[in-house]
Amino acid sequence: MPKCDTSRYDPPAPVAEVMLRSLAGGSPLPNVLLLIDTLADVTLLPASAVKQLGIAPIAGAAYDLIGFDGSTSSATAVELDMIFLGRAYRGRYLLIDDEHGVLGREVLANVAMLFDGPGQEWTEQRTGTKPS
Repeated sequence: MPKCDTSRYDPPAPVAEVMLRSLAGGSPLPNVLLLIDTLADVTLLPASAVKQLGIAPIAGAAYDLIGFDGSTSSATAVELDMIFLGRAYRGRYLLIDDEHGVLGREVLANVAMLFDGPGQEWTEQRTGTKPS
């Protein structure tokens, strides 16, 4: 799973597959692609993936987003479980109209990762281990 996407990004960018799960139960949605962005404040999920779970956005919850280029937009939010590296992250996530989302710092701050640019992959570093 840990890899860099060479087909959508130039230069290749690290991506992760996560699973989304409704708080109300039901079947989870696996293989949701997220760009790993260590500078993103929050995680952004593809609205089309969340729609497959039948989860409606939280009424009245809208958030202003500012892109790295200064562009602004508005996003709705949902509450759900996102499973990444075998751990569930329950929270409020913002929705975007894109085929993939963005894995942000509120999740990444809980994981030690090693990015191998030349190898075009990434690996989770378990606590107490050092890169070889």
